[in-house]
Amino acid sequence: MSATTPGQVAQSEGLLTQALRGLYAVAESYPDLKANQSFLALQQSLAQTEGMIAGARQGYNAAVRDLNTRIESVPTNFFAGAFGFTRREFFEIEDPAERAVPQVRF
Repeated sequence: MSATTPGQVAQSEGLLTQALRGLYAVAESYPDLKANQSFLALQQSLAQTEGMIAGARQGYNAAVRDLNTRIESVPTNFFAGAFGFTRREFFEIEDPAERAVPQVRF
């Protein structure tokens, strides 16, 4: 929650993914929980949230790509240098295990 750079946010998101995998593993152990309406609503909410996060990540990376391109292109590079604009880093998850989609079976 206190992450300030895209790299720190990506690391935090990886920890959240690991926690969700644990939640799904618990659900596998308890068939009654899987059939519970509240748990089904939670699953749907998590799926929607993951979709929104993915969309926001794509939007952020597109904006960073456009900014970095303009900083390096003539004539905008003159203004970027004069006003102190610098390249930004993309939001990337570096650990391939965190990047993989979790396999969940209910």
